[in-house]
Amino acid sequence: MRVLAGLPLMLVLAACVAHAQTNDLAPVVGLDGAWVVDLSTSQSEPYIKPMQLTLNDDGTVEGSFYESDIEAGRWRTARGRTCVSFHTTDGVGPYHTAACLVGDHVEGQTWAEHRNFLFNWNATRN
Repeated sequence: MRVLAGLPLMLVLAACVAHAQTNDLAPVVGLDGAWVVDLSTSQSEPYIKPMQLTLNDDGTVEGSFYESDIEAGRWRTARGRTCVSFHTTDGVGPYHTAACLVGDHVEGQTWAEHRNFLFNWNATRN
């Protein structure tokens, strides 16, 4: 009889775990698609580049950033936000990028150790 009494609780816990796992890797249309990345260092000299993101059901990211193919990338929704992390290259060294969807835009940063810089940027929907 004790086993039957605990069954409803086990079912509720299993449903909660399944729901949490589904939310973490559910396709996120909001971050998928084409973006315009603002890399400007001054308002008088706009400098923009494209970003194309495809978030796959298995948690991987494909696409391009700054006209370079994403070579490896992951995405996840957790703690109330959806973020991506990936790397590209300029043929000399890797560029490591991390970015999160914030409302209707993306806020990110790119680190190029071989060029000794970290750059913060924003992107809007194309």
